Amino acid sequence: MLNITTFLDANSKRLSKDVFYCPERNTKYSSGEILSIISEIGRILKSKGINKGDRILIYLKNCPEYLFTILAGWRIGAVVIPTNRIFTKYELKYMVDNADAKLIVTDDDAKEEIDHLKIKSYIPKPEEIESYREKEVLPAETTDWDDLCQLQYTSGTTGKPKGSMLTHGNWFSAIHNETDVLSLKQNDVALIIYPMAHVGLSWAISALSCGALYIMMEQYNIDDYRRLCDEERVTVLAGMPPVIHTLTTHPEYAKQFNSVREIISGGGPLHKKIWKQFQHIYGIPVINAYGLSETIVIGTGTVIRPEDYYSADRFESVGHPVCFSEVKIVDPDDPNKEMEKYEQGEIALRGPAVATGYWKMPEATKKAFLDDGWFLTGDIGYVDQDNRLFITDRKKDMIVMSGWKIYPTEVEEVLIKHPSVEDIAVFSIDDCHRGELPVAAVIWKKDIYSDDKEEELKVELDKYAREELARYKVPRKYFTTSTLPRVNGWKLLRRELKEEYNIYADTN
Repeated sequence: MLNITTFLDANSKRLSKDVFYCPERNTKYSSGEILSIISEIGRILKSKGINKGDRILIYLKNCPEYLFTILAGWRIGAVVIPTNRIFTKYELKYMVDNADAKLIVTDDDAKEEIDHLKIKSYIPKPEEIESYREKEVLPAETTDWDDLCQLQYTSGTTGKPKGSMLTHGNWFSAIHNETDVLSLKQNDVALIIYPMAHVGLSWAISALSCGALYIMMEQYNIDDYRRLCDEERVTVLAGMPPVIHTLTTHPEYAKQFNSVREIISGGGPLHKKIWKQFQHIYGIPVINAYGLSETIVIGTGTVIRPEDYYSADRFESVGHPVCFSEVKIVDPDDPNKEMEKYEQGEIALRGPAVATGYWKMPEATKKAFLDDGWFLTGDIGYVDQDNRLFITDRKKDMIVMSGWKIYPTEVEEVLIKHPSVEDIAVFSIDDCHRGELPVAAVIWKKDIYSDDKEEELKVELDKYAREELARYKVPRKYFTTSTLPRVNGWKLLRRELKEEYNIYADTN
């Protein structure tokens, strides 16, 4: 038997300390209290007809009830579907219908979004949750390694969202690997900011599993982030590229982070320039990790560890495979052909946290999940002579101009270094002669930009690009913008930029 929630049973018998803290409510919970709470929620779910294997969709804001519901669903052998509160009623309907969900766990504020779905709902009240702390423990449902426990829907940047089928065994592997990578101990304090609907929640569950104190933020903001880090003497800190970038622009914050042993980064490329600046100012090793929804982050993936820093001074790599994981680079057009060192190709991963496929999508499953266990990530990268992995782009973002392959992230890494550029995104617009053309949307630094200087800045950036890049990689146009579209503020949506600016495409 393997039910992933049984770490709470073990910890409740040996630890009385608090392991979960919600600062917005000034409320803390021990492992035993969490176990009692999820037991009662599990009983409520069962009373609403939810049995082993049934799907329940969670549509809550970031809050303790979200975490408790995930754990309660796993406890009774149900399959949880975490969703983001910003999803529209149409996105929710697709997931409810696709997964054949039997229940939505939500709150009173979501009435308009869920009324039309016509399925049962359960609203966990915070005041009721507090009364569950002393409830009798519900025995964990008998589940095995390959039993499904979660459908993690992808963001759906192309086509319909795909439900990655994750099992109790996948989660066991993810918890093992993240605990190992972070060297987590019960005296650690981990401030984790990733949304509950994202597989990045695995870092928080890993902290809970080893008895560390997990601090959640219902909503991220930099002031509370640094205050909590200072007041709670945080040792393990979750970040992402925009957060780390913000910190580099405020070196005066450094004294509030002097208890931090390491900071996690992932979910998007961390520019070399920003990573290097952060290391210089803060001296905190960045755990630069690579993984996907289909692998529960680094359940099967790669990572830079603190001990790698003596050989990671290029500030570009996402490191080596974690325990039990394998990585290789294959030809994007022929996954049976493995690429040589430094040759770019599609990244393939194999290991115990790889999802079992996509829910009700046999063709998509067949394309991505190969018979020999390798998962084709859709990401482009290469490995160096030390077997370290480098991410260069997404396969679907690759620009093909007259047969030339252009990787947008590679171009961005060069152009972001220009002193006038605050942020930049490279993407393609259609061209009737060459197929696609590389172009760029630029956010200029505020103290440099003005309307009358815009064309001059574009000329300067173009000159710089021609000096630093092969001619075919140089953007053909530059568009000034104030924002770039990102998922949850970090993962860049090039498709939206292409749709917005394709009006400038040459259609003659």
